[in-house]
Amino acid sequence: MRLFVFAAFLLIGFGLPPALRAQEEAGRAATAAGGDGGGSGRPPADSESKAAAAAPLPIWEVQLGDFSQASYDRAVEREIAEFEAQSGWRLQPGEKKKVGLKIYADSGPGMATPIPLVRSVIAALERRGFAKEDIFLVGLNQLRLRMTGYLPSLASGESAFPGHKVYVLESGRFYDPVWFYDSPLPQRFDPIFVESQTRNIPANTTPDEDRKSFLATPLFLDADFWINLPVYTDHSTLGVNGALVNATLWNASNTARFFRSPANAPAAVAEMSAIPELRETWAFTLVSLQHYQFIGGPFFNSLYSVSEPLLWLSRDPVMLDSLMLERINQWRKRSGFAPISEEIRTLEFAELLGVGSTDTAAANIIKLSQ
Repeated sequence: MRLFVFAAFLLIGFGLPPALRAQEEAGRAATAAGGDGGGSGRPPADSESKAAAAAPLPIWEVQLGDFSQASYDRAVEREIAEFEAQSGWRLQPGEKKKVGLKIYADSGPGMATPIPLVRSVIAALERRGFAKEDIFLVGLNQLRLRMTGYLPSLASGESAFPGHKVYVLESGRFYDPVWFYDSPLPQRFDPIFVESQTRNIPANTTPDEDRKSFLATPLFLDADFWINLPVYTDHSTLGVNGALVNATLWNASNTARFFRSPANAPAAVAEMSAIPELRETWAFTLVSLQHYQFIGGPFFNSLYSVSEPLLWLSRDPVMLDSLMLERINQWRKRSGFAPISEEIRTLEFAELLGVGSTDTAAANIIKLSQ
């Protein structure tokens, strides 16, 4: 019921619910001296979402020859160049002169954002004027970032991304007390390894802290814009673990509390993805289908993983997740498993809040050559 009250607020123009409205106003005041300025490198006003009902936002698709660095380089440049040509703005430095990349590493090795994809995006941004030190990566968990190669190896000390900062959100250093999502749900526990994380461990936070999920501010306060680089798996509570979840629950603190009730996490994903500041600086989602998983997620299991040589870029995370839901269900059916439950309404809620469209029959997929 709480979700639909919030949806009504948003759709009739009241903005965020009371729990977030004060935080939004304070955040706006703190950043009021900034602003777009036309050539800031941030996306223009989100007129795309207003027109989404009439014309679905495009999904640019490139078929990868293979998963080599060279193939990713060509495909990423092709899609970004097409995005710039069609949207009318270039991914160039603005007032803040920084850009963030939200990566996914929380299923561990085998199901993380491909490193060649991230390197290709970095190279494309450097060609457009960003300095190496001004392109930063954002991930959730230090151990899994190290296991997947995003943080330097403890054995060699070598980094896959020398010169680039990697922000580890679970360090707690990248949250601002002004920006939080508020709901009266239980306290934090690890979103991936739930049972082992909480067994015999007492809570050490206050009730007020337990009801708040603090938003990671580097992406929407420190950068001109940010790019979402998710990986897809199924998820027993969320349905699809992909573009929306990587931008919301895996981009905030104290969010795993939502998983104690199956109804809470989908609502939280939808509400957080509709926060104006997050959406205004969210340039697009870029996802490789080099690997995705159709059952057993988010724990990596190679027996239930699929690979397709496709790269997608879109401003509509709901459509991307909806298309992947269809793919995941097709593979589940082929392997003798039941489809993801229709009772999980994450995508429906996000569509209700104007984040994107679930109408895959109307998907506007534009195929590009490398």
